[in-house]
Amino acid sequence: MTEPPISALTPVYFAELPDAGDTVAALVAAFDREKDADDIKRTHMFHGRFENIYIPRPRLPELAPLSDFVVASAARILQRDTLRQGFWFNEMPPGHKTTLHSHEEDDELLSAVCYLRCPENGGRLILHDDEAQIVVDPRPGLLVLFPPDLPHEVEFNASDGTRLSVAFNFGPPSSAP
Repeated sequence: MTEPPISALTPVYFAELPDAGDTVAALVAAFDREKDADDIKRTHMFHGRFENIYIPRPRLPELAPLSDFVVASAARILQRDTLRQGFWFNEMPPGHKTTLHSHEEDDELLSAVCYLRCPENGGRLILHDDEAQIVVDPRPGLLVLFPPDLPHEVEFNASDGTRLSVAFNFGPPSSAP
């Protein structure tokens, strides 16, 4: 009898942010404080919502504990001492979803998402790996790291609350001065 083939799934990594309660609460408050400023960059308009909200790092000192943890996790996974990091927020109100996409436009080596505000039925992360799916139930402080070319989406937010996450891309350090 021939053994059925087993496809190798793309590695997906999970971690819990230490002291998540305090860090998440501070970061949510900072996002709420800064998100409506006139100079905030917003991209990827779909169905009346900008999927990516870019707040300048100097205006978010509350990001430091999460950023340090995510960078350390990415460096361990990629076995690199230095990485370039980009980040953005995804605020998803009721009735919205994030469509299937990947992050392979540039020279990214790893992508990540950390959940901040997660209402029940607010939308699960679906990672598509060939014919398999990895389904992630978000919760505050959960960090998911995955290859940037792995297609992913977020289900429809069927809750009465707004879902909030912060996403990261990591690449090689810039050679520009």
